[in-house]
Amino acid sequence: MDALDRVLTRIAEGLDSATASESMELEFKTDGRSVKDDLANIADAAACLANATGGTLVVGVDDKIAGPAAFVGTTLDPEKTRLRIYEITQPPLLVESESRSTAHGNVLVLTVASSTQVHSANGKIPTERVADRCLPMTTERIAAVTAQKTGRDWSAHPSGAPASDVAPVAMQVAREMLARSNDLGKRRLAEASDIDLLRALGVVLEDQTLTNSGALLFTRTYEQTALISYTYRRTPAGQLTANEQLSGPLVVALQRVFDLIEARLETTPVSIGKGQQLHIADLPEAAVREAVVNGLMHREYFSAERTAVEHTITQLRVSSPGGFVPGVSVDNVLTTSSRTRNTNLAGAMRMLGLAETAGSGVDRMYAEMARIGHEPPRYTAAPTWVEVTLLGGAPNTALARYVATLPPEEAADADTMVILLTLLTKKTVGAEELMPLLQKPAIEESQSVLARLSSDEIRLLEPTRETVRRAYPKYRLREDALTALGSAVTYRRRTTDQLDRKIIELVNETGTINARMVRILLDLDAVGASRVLADLVDRGILVKTSEATRGPSVTYGRGAAFPAKAGSRSNQRDGRAQREPRSPAQLPLDGLEEQ
Repeated sequence: MDALDRVLTRIAEGLDSATASESMELEFKTDGRSVKDDLANIADAAACLANATGGTLVVGVDDKIAGPAAFVGTTLDPEKTRLRIYEITQPPLLVESESRSTAHGNVLVLTVASSTQVHSANGKIPTERVADRCLPMTTERIAAVTAQKTGRDWSAHPSGAPASDVAPVAMQVAREMLARSNDLGKRRLAEASDIDLLRALGVVLEDQTLTNSGALLFTRTYEQTALISYTYRRTPAGQLTANEQLSGPLVVALQRVFDLIEARLETTPVSIGKGQQLHIADLPEAAVREAVVNGLMHREYFSAERTAVEHTITQLRVSSPGGFVPGVSVDNVLTTSSRTRNTNLAGAMRMLGLAETAGSGVDRMYAEMARIGHEPPRYTAAPTWVEVTLLGGAPNTALARYVATLPPEEAADADTMVILLTLLTKKTVGAEELMPLLQKPAIEESQSVLARLSSDEIRLLEPTRETVRRAYPKYRLREDALTALGSAVTYRRRTTDQLDRKIIELVNETGTINARMVRILLDLDAVGASRVLADLVDRGILVKTSEATRGPSVTYGRGAAFPAKAGSRSNQRDGRAQREPRSPAQLPLDGLEEQ
């Protein structure tokens, strides 16, 4: 059963209506007053799907009702319908057409591929599928979609502006950016002539004119066009205290918006030992820069809309025109390979140090936010816009202090930081539940990350005792990490040693104990107390001293491995050595490991 069959089955069973089932890639139609009008409407819908991501058009299901009565059927012939769509669309659109039998009647199924062109039908304005509707396309949108579908890079096309048109202030800003680089070659480039610098950035053509990205970055061509809108409020719903519309050259506008944001960031000093101190901003500067730069580097420049930067004391939202490029979505933006509609512009911005190397910018945003206790970036998108929100606030200083002790490659790794952030509030995590958080398409990929973090080289995680033999175990923080994180962790676990010590002290005082005493001592439930006692008996620390097998009459006393003195661990280690080796397991406060 394919995806469409499953949808049709749910409609037939009355679980959904056709309207509720419609989506970006699925639409339902029924026969109307005339075959001619029906074919015109179907051609409109097919062109709409082709102009977006493609999809399926089903004719013969009433979208207003659910159940068997929704299957009203159709009189349209598959081949004639296919031919008519081809005849009345401009440029002509080919679709696949078939009659499909269902338990309640036949339907016509039209499969529409995403086209490399923009189609219209019946001489009307082209439309594109947005969510579950077809919306008209503006001239700018048609140009943008055409460029996207054909792979045309607007930023690499000739602007007609001579290289001599570059603004001195823009070149000075670019040289300052290069001079701050850790790369010796880039620092030397800061001393080069204007034309050599432009050539190195790839924005000047053989005839000494600039590409569109060169004109955008360095000339006053866009001086009358607001490229960036920056607003600031103390709170999301508070009074507007800053409102600036920034025009070209883009490098100058970018530096200005960075300065505006930085001036309003609040920092928290964090001591990391040995006399060292970090000053951590409520919104990490690296994540802020990536969010703003990505909003300008990947945006749609056929649109006259500006990139909007909305800043509050605890939040930054960047909205830019143009949806994600094909293959990128909110569900894979972290893991998909780097793609941009403005390759020439992206190359120049990366050379200037404005953006990370290809494919690492979003990763860095995730890592920078998580390492100080903030949620990962939140993405929302539509075909005509993309928005990313960074939610900041006071940093988790205990977490930031711990991360400062990690190897630099782990502190900068998005997967590591997201898992660490998750384990501040969850005792255990597994590969399957991490898949959406890490945006991994396969459980094996999530598992490989967990296995790496539990290796002897990194020693951040460990599998729980109950799940260690499973293909995909549950993992928790190791005791050293848990201790070092301190107040960053919202829960507490007691180690086996800590549990042993308390019970040993009680037995030394009372001679024997029972399950009720253990429950009161350790604040456990009945199952947790039984598990602790069974483990102690298994390791020889305790031995049953009564004939009873159940209830409060079951008592326990000193076993062969019980230490001679409270707090001594030598006898316990000897007792363990005579039995099957165990890992130093950790028990949560409720005495139960998550399965």
